[in-house]
Formats: sequence, C-alpha cells, structure tokens
Amino acid sequence: MMSVGTDIGGRAVVAGALLVAGTTSDAGKSVLVAGICRWLARRGVRVAPFKAQNMSNNSVVAFDGGEIGRAQAVQAAACGLEPSVRFNPVLLKPGGDRTSQVVVLGRAVGEVSALSYRDRKAELFKTVLSTLDSLRGDYEVVVCEGAGSPTEINLRANDIANMGLARAAGLPVLVVGDIDRGGVFAHLFGTLALLDAADQALVTGFVVNKFRGDPALLEPGLRQLRALTGRPVYGVLPWREELWLDAEDSLSYTADGVIGRPRPPVGEQWLRVAVVRLPRISNATDVEALACEPGVSVRFVTEPSRVADADLVVLPGSKATVDDLAWLRRTGLADAITAHARRGLPVLGICGGFQMLGAGITDAVESRAGEVEGLGLLDVDVRFDVDKTLRRPTGTAMGEPVTGYEIHHGRVVRRGELDGLVVLPDGTGEGAVAGPVAGTHWHGLLENDAFRRAFLRWAAARAGRDGFEPAADVDFAAARAAQLDLLGDLVADHLDTEALLGLLARGAPSGLPFVPPGAPPAP
Repeated sequence: MMSVGTDIGGRAVVAGALLVAGTTSDAGKSVLVAGICRWLARRGVRVAPFKAQNMSNNSVVAFDGGEIGRAQAVQAAACGLEPSVRFNPVLLKPGGDRTSQVVVLGRAVGEVSALSYRDRKAELFKTVLSTLDSLRGDYEVVVCEGAGSPTEINLRANDIANMGLARAAGLPVLVVGDIDRGGVFAHLFGTLALLDAADQALVTGFVVNKFRGDPALLEPGLRQLRALTGRPVYGVLPWREELWLDAEDSLSYTADGVIGRPRPPVGEQWLRVAVVRLPRISNATDVEALACEPGVSVRFVTEPSRVADADLVVLPGSKATVDDLAWLRRTGLADAITAHARRGLPVLGICGGFQMLGAGITDAVESRAGEVEGLGLLDVDVRFDVDKTLRRPTGTAMGEPVTGYEIHHGRVVRRGELDGLVVLPDGTGEGAVAGPVAGTHWHGLLENDAFRRAFLRWAAARAGRDGFEPAADVDFAAARAAQLDLLGDLVADHLDTEALLGLLARGAPSGLPFVPPGAPPAP
C-alpha cells in the first residue's frame, strides 16, 4: 500500500517501491540504488535496498547469519542498516562457465546449470515476492535493483529480477545507461523498444550515468529521446573519478588493472602490490583498503612478468580454488609467486588464496578433484566440507583488534608449527604466517585501519622498502561513507527528485506510449 505523509521539514515522505534497471551490466544500477537510498535516508525516510537475484562472487555475511551480494551490503550501509539476507534473497555464485552455486536467503542450497536453474525459478520467485512483501511492510520505501539488462528477450519468460519482478510487484522502473561507454541513446531506446507492451507500461523514464563534458551538448539528444519514447530523462549523473570503492566485480576497475586512484607516498618510496586476477576471483574488494593508502600502488595482474617487480603479492579469494590453482600453474604465475616468496618478499593469501598457499587441498565438494598439491608456501592442509562456514568473527592481528567475515567450504585440518595471522578470543590461531608468507580465511581484514598499517609496515620491511611509511590518518570506513554521501549528493543535485517521489507515491503513470517493435498491446 503506497501512501504519502510529511517529514519534520514539511516535505513529502512516500511509502512505495521502484526498480532501477540498466541497459547493461555495470551501467550504474548498484550505485544509483545506493545514491537514492542515501538521499532518502538523509531525509529521514526508512528505506531498504532489494535485489531479487544477484550473480556475483563478491559477497558478505549478513547480521542474520547468511550470505548476500556485497553490493546490497553497501546499499544497506547507504540506508544506515546492517546487511540482511532479505536484501538479496537469491544469490548465484559462478563456479564455472556453466554452473553456479545457488544461495537462497543466505544459505547455499546446491549447484545449478543455466538450464537446470530455469526449472527452479518458479519456486524461487515465490521466495523473492514474499521477501519483498515483508520489506515493504517494514520500511517506507524499498529501492530494488535489477540484474543485467531487463531486455534479455531470450530469458524474459522466466525472469524474476527485472520486468518479471516489476510486473508481479507493480513497480515503476527507471532505466540507467552508461554514456561513458558510448551509444547510450541507442541503449536506452533499444532497451525500451524490445520490451512488450505490458513491460513498457512500467518503464517510466531514464537516467544517464557517467557524463563528462558540457550538459548543453547533451540536451538535444535528451529531447529527442523523450520525443521518441514519450518518457523523460530524470537526470544526468556526472562522472566522478573518486567513485571506485566496492566495485560489483573485478572487471569494473580500470583497463590497465589499477585499483583506486593512487596518491603520492607519505615517505620516500612506493609499495607496489600485485593482486592476482584469478578467473573465478571472489571478494576482489578485499584489496580496496590497500588502494586507499597513499603510496600504495595496487594492480591486478594475470601473467608472471607483472609479479617480477612487485613488492607484495596478494592471492585473493576464489569460487573455484582448485581450478584457479591449476590456472596459476598453466600461466606460470605459480612459479612466479613461489620464486617471489623464496626471495623473502611478502605474499598474502585471502580465503581461496590462503588455501592455495598450503601444502595440500582435499576437495570432494567444489571441484571434486580429490587430493591436490598446493603451492607449499604454508605448512597447512585444507579439506573442503559440504557445509559452508559463514560467520563474522573478532580477534587480534599483529597486536591490533580486528573484525572480518568468513565465507568458505575449505577448513584447515592440519597446521604445522606456525603462528596464526589472527588470534581468536579463545587464544587459538586463525590463518598462518611463515616468514614472508601470510594467509587467512577472513575477508575484510584489511579494512581494519590499525591492522592495515601494521601489515603494510611488515610487508614493506620484508620487501626492503625502508622508505615507505603508511599514512597515520586513513580511515577506510570514513572513505566508504564519504562515497555514499557523494552518491546521495549526486542524486539530490542532478536527478528530478520530485519526480522520483511521485513514482514512489503513485507508481508508473497510465498512458505511457508503446514503442515498437516490441510485442504490441493485445487488441
């Protein structure tokens, strides 16, 4: 039930929901949802995010114990909320080109192929709709994010995340397009025109994302798009270079593999970090905290020569640990990483990367490969369990209090005489450290400011970078909050917010024109 009230400033407060769809993946859906959520939350509106189905290996552990897409956790933060499994009821985690793990309300329920997943969608759609209904009962506004493009016409019949959701829940739809990639008018027009008449009736207008240049040059195109479609452009969001944290996947970073916007060092030397871009990389965002540090140059690498001049090598998480370990060997990266460590230079493994650094992996769950030899840089053995570990632990690391979260099937079943990287409250160790090599199952460990500074000093000393000095004032949580505030500012300053409030209060207007060649209205 949608309604309108007033806030303490006398402005309209709405109760409703809308869906932000995109012309393509990475068009700006996630950031626009986060921006709208931040803008509404700052107005005092009780708002929550929602993504019916996400496909991503970047995930977090929610406060209610399950696993959701990282983008929805960031959107929750924009609302001032802890992440919840209700914000992302269906999560697909690709483990190969044709298979994915299905996570429903935070819990893994099995593996599917693209074809077998189609047969499960009807049942999953019930979960999606009931979850959305519960959120709409608890919050004034729910801002939904679509998945990929709403105009995947080969998948429309079984869609539960885009127009299928919008139709079932009566959601007005905004379509966002990325002008930085070129062709945005064709993308916006084509997205609408390929939809059938009933779907088009819910598409209310457009948002242009990442515009650089003089808005006056864009205006004639915006007028023509409205004339062609009968729908407005609600606003043009400008390109902002500082918006880079919490990318939905590793392909969202710059073409040359650089993460973040490197700033000059505090000391006399840079610290060069090579992050291996594994084929099935997960939680690539773990290294973004390093990239916030002045004098730390963080770059994704995919071949051995890029390891040769690195000070620190990071092996990140993986959704296919054994397969990605085989890829390391095929590409020569395994030898390069081993040689790097044997020269006394630091290596950090996170989750799947930690498992690869060990002596051996026994996997009858993920790859079903049985016993596999690891890189042998840490004297640990790992066995994959059917049940996934999901938790948000606390402890100390390098003498500093730390928090993090764990999402993994692998479990350490043997550890040699090694110190843990993290000391848990009961005094036991988590992860391992041996000379220049360290590993942990914890994601988010580097987001702890004091630990990150201690770790960088350790890595710089191991690498012989005596002229490197970590900054004393980098606050990663504040940096993330500042980006969310910037997104809220962009929505407030560059979108027709009164029109957005109207959509939330009244839904899609009637009489929106049909644009061929999509299936026309029934006679």
